[in-house]
Amino acid sequence: MQNSECRRQNDTKRVTKGKICISTFAFCIAAALFISAPASAQQPAAPLEPVVVTSGEGLVHAVPDRAWITISAESRASTAREAQRRNTEAMTPVLAKLKSAGVPADAIRTVAYDVQYEWDFVNGKRVGRGYVARNSVEVRVDNVERVGEYLEIAVASGATSLGGVRFDLKDRAKLEREALRLAVADARAKADAAASGAGRAIDRIIRIEEGPLESGPISMPRVMRQELQVGVAAAAPPIETGQTEIRARVTLTAVIK
Repeated sequence: MQNSECRRQNDTKRVTKGKICISTFAFCIAAALFISAPASAQQPAAPLEPVVVTSGEGLVHAVPDRAWITISAESRASTAREAQRRNTEAMTPVLAKLKSAGVPADAIRTVAYDVQYEWDFVNGKRVGRGYVARNSVEVRVDNVERVGEYLEIAVASGATSLGGVRFDLKDRAKLEREALRLAVADARAKADAAASGAGRAIDRIIRIEEGPLESGPISMPRVMRQELQVGVAAAAPPIETGQTEIRARVTLTAVIK
């Protein structure tokens, strides 16, 4: 009996000791979390600086000073080789005449060339028409006043069709930068006006975000939107370049004081 009582007392002591250890461990963890809490959580956040956000737009108009024209030759034959040979005979004098008229060799590039077999449907049956070879070149024209002249030369030399005329600007990058400068100036003027209306002033600009640049449509003669067949134009067609526009947009964020 005495031995049993002793064992019971020892077990009770061990359990009590274990409870004390667990309680002490939990207290230590709570104290550590309290001590390690960041100082920022105990201090109020700093007030945000007052800002004004405005948008600006810059627009630049310019007269195109460069153009591209697409010239094509199409030839048909019963064999692919013959269609290609005829196509070469048709396109060679066209390129030669353009070069002799002042178009540099590096301003002419082939944009499409293909040879295909054509079919017709007659009384519900497919009937072969032979092979057709097509060759299209794009010509860069650095003097837009000569676009009509080059079109006339191409048609008279054997070209079977002329595509649309595409106008552009030689120094587009410079005009894009000018449009961007105007857009920023516009946004800054709006920011100054907004701050002044609130009895404040601009302290500093902290962000300028550029939007996508846009180019307006370039006017093109109606006749150039359609293919001109050989013999249609008896003289150089009149070409009017019109104007193009480059538009830039920005968003400006400034701190006010």
